[in-house]
Amino acid sequence: MKIKAYRTQFIQALSIIYDEGEAESFFYLILEEKKQLKRIDLALQPDLEFSEEEIRIWNAILEQLKLEIPVQYLLGKTHFYGLEFEVNENVLIPRPETEELVEWIIGSQKLEVRSEKSESKKLKILDIGTGSGCIAISLAKNIPNAQVFAIDVSEKALATAQKNAEMNQTEVHFIKTNILNINNLQELPASNFQLPTHFDIIVSNPPYVRNIEKQEIKKNVLDNEPHLALFVEDDNALIFYRKIAELARKNLTQNGQLFFEINQYLGKEMISLLENMNFKNVELRKDIYGNDRMTKASV
Repeated sequence: MKIKAYRTQFIQALSIIYDEGEAESFFYLILEEKKQLKRIDLALQPDLEFSEEEIRIWNAILEQLKLEIPVQYLLGKTHFYGLEFEVNENVLIPRPETEELVEWIIGSQKLEVRSEKSESKKLKILDIGTGSGCIAISLAKNIPNAQVFAIDVSEKALATAQKNAEMNQTEVHFIKTNILNINNLQELPASNFQLPTHFDIIVSNPPYVRNIEKQEIKKNVLDNEPHLALFVEDDNALIFYRKIAELARKNLTQNGQLFFEINQYLGKEMISLLENMNFKNVELRKDIYGNDRMTKASV
């Protein structure tokens, strides 16, 4: 069967659940992974065909997509900030908005280096709630003078993050702990490395979706991605931000920076939280979709 003909059937079969553009993007993601062909290859070679075995494999994937299992989980990987990451049911699938947060951090450090006229300082960075490791690993890869540490409560998530660090040839020190249960970052268990007493940057993309917002979440996310990394109680939506900010007050260096990805509906509340805790230079930034999505503050 010609691949172009199967492509039409594939998109039509998913059009009940997804819009055509999204269904088409799934097709080309799978095509590149399974047959190492890009959109341009199919355009230039319209007579390319699938074997019967390939059609069987594609049909199996199609049935899983109809169940709204994320295509990234089916492929076992995704791309984030120009890097490839393994993803599975133990970690969230990295979002484009989080890439914007990473870009903000990297850009701010380039400005710091230029202002200090020194690239020799070893930056100590801590990522809290690392999941797949996408933030920590991207920072380690793109800030040459960074020493990066990352925390998560999930042992399975940390195992995935460790694989991703090795796959991307970066050194990140991973720590398993529940951040809500400690009063100072010096309480973190560290066995095979020396934990810094203070950090220059603390960053977190913690759980921030309230239960009242569940109806806004797509079924493929709600039914498949780990709720532990997504949801907070409606009456305590800023629990992680408050705790991490308290730790940052104690464990950031002078003029150290705290970065958060936030709930788009709680931008004003986040600004108030940080200002009331005496953080300086508090800034709220929108994402590419125009939503309040990230904050930066310093001590």
